Amino acid sequence: GRVRREGVGQSFWYRPLRAVLSEVPVDDRELPLLFHARTGDFADITVQATVTYRVADPALAAGRLDFSVDPRTGKARARPLDQVATLLAELAQQPALDLLARVPLAEALTTVAPVREAVSAALATEPRLADIGVAVVSARVVAIRPEPELERALQTPTREAVQVQADRATYARRAQAVEQERAIAENELQNKIELARREQQLVEQHGANSRRRVELEAAAELAGAQGRAEREKVANAAAAERARVLAAAEAEKERVLAVGKADGVRAVGHAEAEVEGAKLAAYADLPPEVLRALTIRELAGQLPEIGQLTVTPDVLTDLLTRLAAPR
Repeated sequence: GRVRREGVGQSFWYRPLRAVLSEVPVDDRELPLLFHARTGDFADITVQATVTYRVADPALAAGRLDFSVDPRTGKARARPLDQVATLLAELAQQPALDLLARVPLAEALTTVAPVREAVSAALATEPRLADIGVAVVSARVVAIRPEPELERALQTPTREAVQVQADRATYARRAQAVEQERAIAENELQNKIELARREQQLVEQHGANSRRRVELEAAAELAGAQGRAEREKVANAAAAERARVLAAAEAEKERVLAVGKADGVRAVGHAEAEVEGAKLAAYADLPPEVLRALTIRELAGQLPEIGQLTVTPDVLTDLLTRLAAPR
């Protein structure tokens, strides 16, 4: 019945048949809590909290709660921490339930800080915890949430508002896009108008250039035609002069040739006449038989070639008669 040793991290010899060992944890322990509550407008909500505690007086806790262990096996004979957890859960729920029961649902969902302060204050001043040597380090309220159906119903206005804002943003974006598209279209139209105006100027300039080019070509063609006409005129005059000179030269040549020919013919005629006169003079002194022989020779020279001659008796008789006749 007397305490022999106590403290943190003890090491000693003991008699299993006569000793009673108690093992009390001295570290901080966290206790998660999840309990249901009802608001002032009879809406069910769920509170999620966490309580951190520790055994501040291990000797007092060992005297009030069964922290004993089996000396032979070292296992705990009871579950004292479960008792502490149950006590803390009940003590933490009570102030939270009292506070939430006095406020409506919409306000209860936003009273996380008041609930946490109420739970912390209630646990810090609770005498039952001091009687068992337990001290609360901190209390935190993680979340306060309604039932899923109610939560969806509550989220609907917010969701709708967000959707409205999203739609408004979408419409604004679309309007801005339409405005930008209109600006782009106007810009494109202005560009097209400017391009059309420049194209018109280009066409007009091209027409002017074409007219100027045609005029220059016509002037050049006219100048070329005049030059060609002048050259042709000069060439024609030169050709006419050359033709006249050639004609005069040809006429003079023809005249000279004609005169020469006439002189030649006249000379030839005189020569032939002289030859004939000489021949006649020579023939005049020849006897008739010689003249006949010459005549026959001339005629024989003028006769065609005789390939075969047939002498009939009549011809031979007449010829012999002629030859036999006296001169």
